Amino acid sequence: MPHIGAHVLCDEPAFIHDTALIYGKVHLGRDSSIWPNVVMRAELYEIRIGARSNIQDFVMIHVGYETPTIVGEDCSITHHTTLHGCEIGDRCLVGINATIMDGAKIGANSIVAGHTIVTENAQFPENSVIAGVPARLVKTRDNTQANLMNARFYVQNAHNYSNGIERFSDQDIAAIMPKQK
Repeated sequence: MPHIGAHVLCDEPAFIHDTALIYGKVHLGRDSSIWPNVVMRAELYEIRIGARSNIQDFVMIHVGYETPTIVGEDCSITHHTTLHGCEIGDRCLVGINATIMDGAKIGANSIVAGHTIVTENAQFPENSVIAGVPARLVKTRDNTQANLMNARFYVQNAHNYSNGIERFSDQDIAAIMPKQK
């Protein structure tokens, strides 16, 4: 059974898994999805999850000592990630087992590679590819389309799961794949 606290504002999320634990001041945007074993705690400040963003299995989100945690729209926060008092711009993908710490800011359309550790107050501009321990900018490119496709995949997946459907149909795949010219 999930725990969705009294201060959690749900703006029609697409899916919240039964094992999710969400405490404190949290806002879940329209068509967002919260997957198995996610924990969010906002005893101070707030956590905001943007529209159509997905928070995948075993993600932990907490606020910082002086900062909220903000995830933009159309983001994918992948398995085992930790977000702690940071800001993630729109259309970002944060890779498996990455950690992003207090005061850090990731610009829109960026990718944070798996296992990356973004240290306190680090800032990266839009269209960044970020990797390493500690994190560094390894490339600049517009990641919008790839990140949007991943977010759209998860919106469809979330609607399917909400309806008891655990596999994609051919129609689902056609709807989220980019059209070939």
